Amino acid sequence: MAIEEKNKTEKSTLYLVATPIGNLADLSDRAKKVLSEVDFVAAEDTRNSAKLLMLLGIRKELVSYHEHNKKQSGERLIARLLAGESCALITDAGMPAISDPGEDIVKLCADAGIRVTVVPGACAAVSALSLSALSTSRFAFEGFLPAVKGERKKRLSAVSGDDRTLIFYEAPHKLRATLVDMCDAFGGERRISLCRELTKINEEIMRTTLAEASRYYEVNEPRGEYVLIVEGSSGEVISDEVAALNSLSPEEHIEKYIAEGMTKMDAIKRAARDRGMTKSELYKIINS
Repeated sequence: MAIEEKNKTEKSTLYLVATPIGNLADLSDRAKKVLSEVDFVAAEDTRNSAKLLMLLGIRKELVSYHEHNKKQSGERLIARLLAGESCALITDAGMPAISDPGEDIVKLCADAGIRVTVVPGACAAVSALSLSALSTSRFAFEGFLPAVKGERKKRLSAVSGDDRTLIFYEAPHKLRATLVDMCDAFGGERRISLCRELTKINEEIMRTTLAEASRYYEVNEPRGEYVLIVEGSSGEVISDEVAALNSLSPEEHIEKYIAEGMTKMDAIKRAARDRGMTKSELYKIINS
């Protein structure tokens, strides 16, 4: 009697294959097996994925699937899966379909009755959370914040009262602005763990406060992709008046108190208290 093959790669199946976030040795044997046996591989960036497959000694057809072509490419992928082919979906690093256009192809497969399974592995969000020294019992993944400042501030304001640990992704060129906006929304004393270059030679974990992190990156250049793990709200109720003031820019906040008759120094002191930071921290922000 034939013995059923363990981890057999099935036809008409989409495999979500996690790839290393920095260290190639983190790729599992099962992931290598699936990548070598599927009919084709769908990738966010075919150039990066071609390098990965080359390092693994795997020659496989690569199909482009990313945010800007997901509609047309998704339709073609579904047609091939329905015709009996198997496909491995990978992203540049980590788990596909998490803060990634892969979520759309999973929905399309579910609607079409196509089997989807996962080959688990590295995930930057969970890896950073485990290293953060913040609460891991309850957390919320926020992914990338909006690039437009007004939308970013609105999103941060919406989660400012959440008592779960918050997880964000951020690019180096946006980090400084994001930290300033987080100080405004959450208060400078809120704790944060900044994780960069995870599993790589230059891996760095900075555990500090939002105000300290903002101050540090005023004089140090952000490098590498970041995962930001932010402490949840302590549960203190913020009055509607203070919440409205904190939605203003630091300069507008101070000017409002000056218009009410305060001296500039008193206005800075009062605005800093509203925002949960020291007077000197706020003074540095408005003079940066």
